[in-house]
Amino acid sequence: MAAIGAFTFVLHSHLPYARLAGRWPHGEEWIHEAASETYVPLLRTLYDLKEQGVYFRLTVGLTPTLAEQLADADVLDHFAQYLDARILAAQNDIVYFSTPQNVNGHLKALAEWYVRWYEGVKSTFHTRFNRDIIGAFRRLQDEGYIELIGSAGTHAYLPLLSRDSSINAQIQTGLSSFERLFGRRPKTFWLPECAYRPAYFTDSGQQRPGLETALAHYGIQAFFGETHAITGGQPVGVAAGDVIGPYGYVKRRYVIPNSPVMHTPERQASTFNPYYVSESIAGPGATEHSGVAIIGRNPETGAQVWSATMGYPGDFDYREFHKRAGSSGMRYWRVTGVNVDLGDKDYYYPNWARFKIDQHAEHFAHLVVDLLRDHHRETGHYGLVASSYDTELFGHWWFEGVDWLGKVLEHLYVAKEVELTTTSDFLSQHPPTEVLHIPESSWGSNGTHFTWDNADTHWMWQPIHESEQRMERLVKRFPDANDSERVTLNQAARELLLLQSSDWPFLVTTGQAREYAIQRFSQHLERFDQLASGLEAGQIKRELAEEYWERDKLFHDIDYRWFAET
Repeated sequence: MAAIGAFTFVLHSHLPYARLAGRWPHGEEWIHEAASETYVPLLRTLYDLKEQGVYFRLTVGLTPTLAEQLADADVLDHFAQYLDARILAAQNDIVYFSTPQNVNGHLKALAEWYVRWYEGVKSTFHTRFNRDIIGAFRRLQDEGYIELIGSAGTHAYLPLLSRDSSINAQIQTGLSSFERLFGRRPKTFWLPECAYRPAYFTDSGQQRPGLETALAHYGIQAFFGETHAITGGQPVGVAAGDVIGPYGYVKRRYVIPNSPVMHTPERQASTFNPYYVSESIAGPGATEHSGVAIIGRNPETGAQVWSATMGYPGDFDYREFHKRAGSSGMRYWRVTGVNVDLGDKDYYYPNWARFKIDQHAEHFAHLVVDLLRDHHRETGHYGLVASSYDTELFGHWWFEGVDWLGKVLEHLYVAKEVELTTTSDFLSQHPPTEVLHIPESSWGSNGTHFTWDNADTHWMWQPIHESEQRMERLVKRFPDANDSERVTLNQAARELLLLQSSDWPFLVTTGQAREYAIQRFSQHLERFDQLASGLEAGQIKRELAEEYWERDKLFHDIDYRWFAET
């Protein structure tokens, strides 16, 4: 039977910049947790499938900020120490749950299970992948199993940057980092936060191009967008707030009806098809395009994982994320039921969870087949189901999610009606046939920019915009910098890139790490100001620039001239 459609997971991997930023509750432990629970288990699962003869295809993004940290020697050393500490903590729990006053046979067995689990991660990291997480992803790319996709340098919220020079610098920095780490230029791109901005006229009458124009300039063929950006209508899924994981904090902290809602007229466009993005400022109906396509998140498959009410991760037998043992930080409990208080959670049973993984993977695979079959029957066309998720949702937030993902790939590998693909391969075989105008949009609250620009975060944007203009002036003033000037200018560029990270306003909005985010934002602003003020006064602060480089050490091949005014 010939395939009637294609499927790809699109896994977006990103964490805030946290190198040498301390441990729990904020800082490098974010990376260590995600590496131990998500990245290493994901790689292990994919390599296991490869060795079993399962020819899978999927799309994976590791943002430059994350990839630079996963390639950093200090971060990797600290990760190894973290794994040893987790193993020791579980071993201590075995002793703790064996003492007469705390004896608990089930928790002791779970602690023993955790020792084996973390030892498995440790062995995989050290022995199977030789402590080279980035290299392991790169090999899967080179062998044709995954497509690695690019993103902006520090995951900046591009629509809210005031200067196109900053957008260009974010893209160029990300692509340069990608090429150095993965050996090629990416063909597709993850717009941070799925945040898109079309062409428009400024108050002064100047035309600013849409983001697709900048992507086209750098040879990018496609990017990813939210469902409502393509279909119109009310935001659904992630943008509507029905989510598990960190995005749920937006809904819990804010009364969503008080934020603006993106609403555009519904249209016939479908997430089963890619579309060229209209480059015209004329809006809907325009046919000019730059050759850059948009691929939308499939809402039906997305809801099966993202949804806080109907998603698989909420199954009662899966591990509860929010409850930890006070003795060790281990998670020994299961979801148990709807709205069950943390104090009333039942113990976790790994065998029960394994049974549900098989059920849910089979259900998801059947859903994919049914969706593609219905689309083909209704339109006669070969469709694409692109299921986009944050990679950290699997393993970290949904502990069983990595095993589930592997099982889904196994099921779809033998499904004759479905072709496993990557986004660029699908586009090369099935290029868009229509042009679509994409409105301003994001995955954020109600599909708008509210999550990153609201009453709690609006103060952050003026210093960002002022720093963007200062950087443009510095590039113009030092077109051919000497060695000391270049070192200082490049570090100023790094500080500006880090200042622009979308993580800082996001963490302030969610309240997850408000103080940490404000501290990092203020720190990068102060560093940029020190370096820029010295350059403006003719006092080159090379030693200070080198000190700052040692603290953050990312984008070593940056060129400050990427911030040149356009």
